Amino acid sequence: MKNIVQKTLAVMAAAGTLAAMPVHAAENGKFRVGVVTFLSGAAAGPFGVPSINGAKVLVDALNQGKVPAPYNVKGINGLEIETVVIDENGGATKQVEEFRNLAERHKVDAVVGYISSGDCLAISPVAEELGVPTVFFDCGTSRLFEENKTPRYVFRTGLDAAIDNIAAARYLVDSGRKVEAIAGIQQNYAWGQDSWGDFTAAIKQLKPGVKVTTEQFPKIFQGQYGAEISALALSNPDVIHSSFWGGDMEALVLQGNARGLFDKRSAILTCGESALDRFKGQASNGLIVGGRGPFGAFAPKNTLSDWFHAAYMAKNEIEPTYPAYKMVQAILGLKAAAEKAAAGKAGTVPGKDALVGAFSNLTFESVSGSVNMSRAKGHQALQGIAYGEYHYDAKTKKASLKNIKAYAGECVTPPDGTTAGEWIKAGFPGAKCGG
Repeated sequence: MKNIVQKTLAVMAAAGTLAAMPVHAAENGKFRVGVVTFLSGAAAGPFGVPSINGAKVLVDALNQGKVPAPYNVKGINGLEIETVVIDENGGATKQVEEFRNLAERHKVDAVVGYISSGDCLAISPVAEELGVPTVFFDCGTSRLFEENKTPRYVFRTGLDAAIDNIAAARYLVDSGRKVEAIAGIQQNYAWGQDSWGDFTAAIKQLKPGVKVTTEQFPKIFQGQYGAEISALALSNPDVIHSSFWGGDMEALVLQGNARGLFDKRSAILTCGESALDRFKGQASNGLIVGGRGPFGAFAPKNTLSDWFHAAYMAKNEIEPTYPAYKMVQAILGLKAAAEKAAAGKAGTVPGKDALVGAFSNLTFESVSGSVNMSRAKGHQALQGIAYGEYHYDAKTKKASLKNIKAYAGECVTPPDGTTAGEWIKAGFPGAKCGG
């Protein structure tokens, strides 16, 4: 425990996020939550730091009773929230070991975390085995609930890759772009493979006859993409699609932009919003970016989102991006479920079975609007998603989004019990996409 705490303190101090984030588990009288995200490595800066900063802002405010209704009851059910923070860096085998430590040594009441799809796939069966309520806040592989067909303790309050990529295909077609030839570059593991499969299937369904000119699958966190950029450019597609995230996504944009990869063709980044203020004008105007749902710059204006944006800015002096919103959404969902399960018995920690029973099929309010846990037998969130174009103003040195188009969850999400592949192949039956 000492080594974990020392490492976490050092990393968070370097990131400017230390303040009062508790890392020692309390003996009694607190609701103890394991919080897992990248605190080191390539994913820390663009993903881990915003998400842990979001967690800190929210937990501090919840413990002080300063979050707007319906979350104005202090902590969780009147209990102070105590966090045990774990670095997600190190791979799936390490994360399984850390998860067991959270459950067996720290005796957490729940775990919130995980960005990597590989980590989620490794953690899910262990969470079910140990009976630990676990809320995945970001990881997006569709395999999560395709492999875990009878989830009990595992929930995901964000969207999966299928929604990202079906919406990406619709945005390209609806915005009237030339889509006769496409190319892709994805990280070579579950997330990238699933993303490309869903996108190509969806775009071919919407635009029959589309050709794939090349598909590149470099290893995750490779960092240098000279060969792949050359292959993409030589294949001369109309559209380049990438589900790269974190440092990989930023490196691809900077390296590709320097070589003119995005000139005179469309490019769509399903995770691009996370770097909206990090590109600093080094990305091409018109680059299409997503935020994996109604998060970050795509978040709706409501009381909770306005409060969170202001609170985050006050603490961090930088705009909160979608990883911060998604972490906050997961914690709010956990609080809503725990307080529903406690049934008005303030100051008590609900039993784990009661907690997961209350979380299943729960509808709760969030910084992104209403969240309906209505997929994967009540364990997967249903929400809308949006895409827009990146534009940088050299005078103000500010980035913004233009030509935003939002899609309702019912437009881009398969019916419960149907896989994304089956739904896309059938032509999206039952999709409700409006006028």
